[in-house]
Parts: sequence; structure tokens; C-alpha cells
Amino acid sequence: METRGTKRTAEVIEDSKNDTSNKRQKTSEENETEVKVQDIAHLMRIDSINMTNASGSGHPTSCSSMAELLSTVFFHPSGMKFNPHTPRGFENDKFVLSKGHAAPILYSAWSHAGHVPKEELMNLRKIDNDLEGHPTPRLDFIDVATGSLGQGLNAGVGMAYSMKYFEKVSNKVFCLLGDGEMAEGSNWEAMNFASFYKLDNLVTILDINRLGQSDETSLGHSVDVYEKRFDAFGFHTFVVDGHSVSEIVKALEDSKNITDKPIAILAKTIKGKYFLEKADKQPWHGKPLGGESSPVVENIEKMIQDKNASIIPQTPESEAKEPEHTELAVPECKYNVGDFVATRKAFGECVKLLGDQSNLVVGVDADVKNSTMLQFLKDAHPINSSIDLLPNKTWLVQQSELELEEEFLSAPLSLRSLQEPLTTSEWERFHNVNVKFVGSHCGVSIGADGPSQMGLEDIAMFRTVPNCVVFYPSDSVSTFHATTLAANHKGMVFIRTGRPEAKTIYKNDEEFKIGQSKVTLSSEDDKITLVGAGVTFTAASEAAEKLKEAGTNVRIIDLFCVKPIDKETLVKSAQETNNTILVIEDHYPEGGLFEAVCSAVASEGVKVHSLAVNDVPRSGKPKELLAKYKIDCDAVVEKVKELTS
Repeated sequence: METRGTKRTAEVIEDSKNDTSNKRQKTSEENETEVKVQDIAHLMRIDSINMTNASGSGHPTSCSSMAELLSTVFFHPSGMKFNPHTPRGFENDKFVLSKGHAAPILYSAWSHAGHVPKEELMNLRKIDNDLEGHPTPRLDFIDVATGSLGQGLNAGVGMAYSMKYFEKVSNKVFCLLGDGEMAEGSNWEAMNFASFYKLDNLVTILDINRLGQSDETSLGHSVDVYEKRFDAFGFHTFVVDGHSVSEIVKALEDSKNITDKPIAILAKTIKGKYFLEKADKQPWHGKPLGGESSPVVENIEKMIQDKNASIIPQTPESEAKEPEHTELAVPECKYNVGDFVATRKAFGECVKLLGDQSNLVVGVDADVKNSTMLQFLKDAHPINSSIDLLPNKTWLVQQSELELEEEFLSAPLSLRSLQEPLTTSEWERFHNVNVKFVGSHCGVSIGADGPSQMGLEDIAMFRTVPNCVVFYPSDSVSTFHATTLAANHKGMVFIRTGRPEAKTIYKNDEEFKIGQSKVTLSSEDDKITLVGAGVTFTAASEAAEKLKEAGTNVRIIDLFCVKPIDKETLVKSAQETNNTILVIEDHYPEGGLFEAVCSAVASEGVKVHSLAVNDVPRSGKPKELLAKYKIDCDAVVEKVKELTS
């Protein structure tokens, strides 16, 4: 069995020429198959030209550089094994196009595989068609949205890890990247991860076509440098001519003998290959050929031996099946009214109990399990809690791919770790995925660790994600319910838990729903409605006692579900309390609870006031910080007196 770290395919071919005893002549059938694969590559080139001409935009030159790579992976027996009629089938190998701007040729490949009708290709980028400018999961053959570069390999690594360690199946993941996106650090993070976990079911293909959008890439055609770097990251690397079907086939065949190492096929290609004088030239990135198409198409057609060439993709060999999903019951919370417990601890205990119910409950963290309390799940179910050694950006992207296979993927995090990946625009790729994020280090209430560790924008971030549910429980019982509701909800959820101990206020039989808030204190002569969650719900409740002693009754709402927000309860309470609401939050005012409440009651003539963290905080004890930034009990009392005087 071959165990070398790096071997150029060309060298392998030369070795075989010099050693006739090991040389095996290709059969006529094998030669015919390679000719068909080449013909399909050319036909896909032409499709890409015609599709981008029809849409008036797109990237035909980027498509052309990867034509042979894609055709070989899709249609040669050495490549993917998949059923084109059931592209989401668990038995299939998976393909991720990280250079998503080359979407037209991917759509063409699925057309030649028999899944996308040929006539549909001409509807590229039309508003009423799902063949969009970059691939999205609206299409049943796309697992991950790509195009914001630097995402695809992370997604592929997540898939490969899930297949190898959770599902324990033989499926492979093929991920095709562009050389320009190798400037993204997330790719190197993913490579480090793939090597550490010995993901030999991952085949990374790098399209090294030299040209970026506006200039040459940093390494150009220095394939040897890429080779050394991939080798240093622990990949078994093959270097090929990316336009030679036979070399690509040889690399794919040889890669099947590699164990305990991820595979990298480094392909030297030409952007706009066979596009005559436009080949390997700027400025043709992202430009249809338009009126200059005819001579290029004629040139490509001359090389096609069979314009009706077709190959049925290889039948999947994996016996992987979709797991059976069951409704999870809310575990019984061991805490009674009056008990003090941090909501992050309650979350960890609940996830462990959900794991007792189903082995499809999986927890993933970036080495913070003893802070987020995912440790409880790992201690009880070690195989369902893994992946500790991840940089935050890689970790986030991988979750959306792991979730494809699991009942409930819990991804606890230190909230400040979200800031870098969320500002890279990759966040859009999480839309509608079934992953649950749980953030435990929120607000100034975490104390002395200081502002670099305080999540103060997290609610705003998650509220902007379409269809994402946002929970902010205030005690142990509501945390148990939020966690179970998240587990049973199909879609993305964020749960904001806290570090300080909070008084348990609900009984175990209390019912909670998505989109519901709780009125925990009310009377017929309430002067104002106080809205809080987490530590600020505690502050509001304590303030209510002091205010009552001073002769002022207030209504308290535990917001619980920030999105979708309980408009009915908020409006009704406001109308019964002088149309006035005071929102208290351990969060910046922008995008947090205050603006969420405003969005719900703005059309009802309700006056909404805010107590929030209005400056970059500093280190200190939790009580000191809550007081300094005026979101503690005393600040609430003072503000209510001001508003009701």
C-alpha cells in the first residue's frame, strides 16, 4: 500500500514507463471512457458560454479551467459514486464547489448526469429560477452555499468528519477550490483539521489557473509551492495537468490506496482554456463572451468526437441511510423554585439528558466545553461530543455540514469568537440549516475577563439571520425548555445562556413555546412594563420589589423568545400600563432587545425606553459592571421613577 506523502502523477506515469513489468495497458473500453469524459468536459464548456451569454453575466473562463476536473470527478469510474436522481441521498458521495462563481459548469454537470433538464440551463440567474449566480441549497443537489470564498473546504471537512466518525460510512467528499481563495486563512485551518483527524475520505482538488479577479494570484502557477504547503499540512498530494483526463484519472485511482491522510489533487490549469486569444488573459473574469463567442465555440466543437457523449454516474456503494428522527421530550429539571443555578449549567445538563434519549444529539465546541457546559454531554456520551481543536471560523462553517446528518447539533461557543467569522460575510451560508448555537459568555455580567470576552452584539447578529429563532432564558427551567424546543425545531436557533447564577422562578410543569414571552408580575394599576431577559430580568424583578415598597407597581415580562417576538403580549401589557415600556438588556442597544421590542410595538403608539450597555466596557466584578453601565436593580428603579414621575 502506498504511504508516500507526495507524488506527482506525471512522475508516477514516467516510473511506469521505465518499468514495463508494472505497466498495465489500458483497455479499449477505458480509453473510450476517457474520450467520453473529455467530450463531456468540452460540452460543459460550451454550456457555460451559452448560459452566461443568456444571462448576460457569469464566469465562463473560470468554468473552463475546471472542465476536465469536474467531468472526471462526475463521470469517470475513478470519481464520485452517486445517484443523480436522489442527490440528497445519504448513500451518495458528496461534491462541494468552493469556487462557487463557476456555478454554470456545475449546473451543466448535473444536466449531463440527467438531473437538470437541458433547457433549464438557459434560465441561469433569472429571478424565477433556482440556477442562481452562485450555488445555494435551494437546489436539491447543492448541500452548501458557496461563492464567498474560503468556505467550501471547511464544509467538506465537516461532511467528511461526520461520515467517518459519526456515521461510520464509506462515502467520500470531493471539494474543488480555486487558487485565489487559498489566500483565505480558513482553508489552511481546515487543512490542519483534516490532517489531524486523518480524513482519508476527503479529496481536495485545487484548480490552479493563475488568475484572480483583477490580477494574478500570489503564487501564480508555482504548483511546487502549493505542493510543499499541502505536504507540510499532512496531505497526500498529487500534481496533475488539470486538462489531462488521464492524469486526473490516475491521481483519483492512486488516491484510493491512501489511508489516514486527506488527499489533495493540485491541478495546473488555464483560465479560459481553449478560448483562443482569451485564454490565460485578463480582464475576462466574470464576463460573458457575448458577440465573441462564435469562434471560441467553433474551436471547442472541433475537438469533440461525439456531441452526444454521455456516461451514467457510478452507482453508490455506501449503505448509509437517513437516520430516523424522533421528537425529544423536555427532560425533568432537578431544580425547584428558589434554587440558584447558572443558565449555562442548566443548558449543559439538559443537553446531556437529551443525549440520553437519542444518539443523534451531537455536541461540537471549539475547546470551551468546560465553560459552555457541553462537558456534561461529553462525559456521558463521549462519541457524541467531539471536535475540540478548531479555530472559530473553521468551526462555524463545519457545523452546518455536520448538522445534515444529526438530530440536534449543539454548537456552544464563547460569544466573542463569533465576531471574526460573522464579518467575513460567510454567515449567509447558515440560513435555514439545522444547527443550534449556544452562547454562554454574554454581556458585562461575565465580569473580570474584560471586553474582549463579552458578547454584546450577539443578539443583533442572530436576529439578522432569516428564520433564525433566538432564545434568551432567564432561569434553569426555561433553559431546559429553550434547549428542547431548539432540538425539535427544524432550522437554525441561537440560545443565549449566562454565567451568573440565576434564581429558578418557574415550576417544571410550566409550558413554553417558540414566539412566547411570560408575564411574571402584574396588577391592575401597573404604571409601566419592564422587559428583560437573563440577568436583566433579575434586575427588573428586584427593582419591582423596591418600587412596590415605594408605592409604584410595575409589570414584568420575561422576554424568553427574542425572535420571533411575542407582539401580542408586549402590546397588551403596554396598553394596560400607560403605553410605556422600559427594556433592560446586557447588550448594546443596537439590534438587541430594545430594537426587537420597538419593531413589535412601533405601530401601536407605544413609547419604548432603553437601559443598555452604551459604551465599550472594562474588567470588573459582575455587580460592579452592571451598576457602572446602569443595567442593575438601582438603575431600573431610578429610570422608572423618572418615567413615572
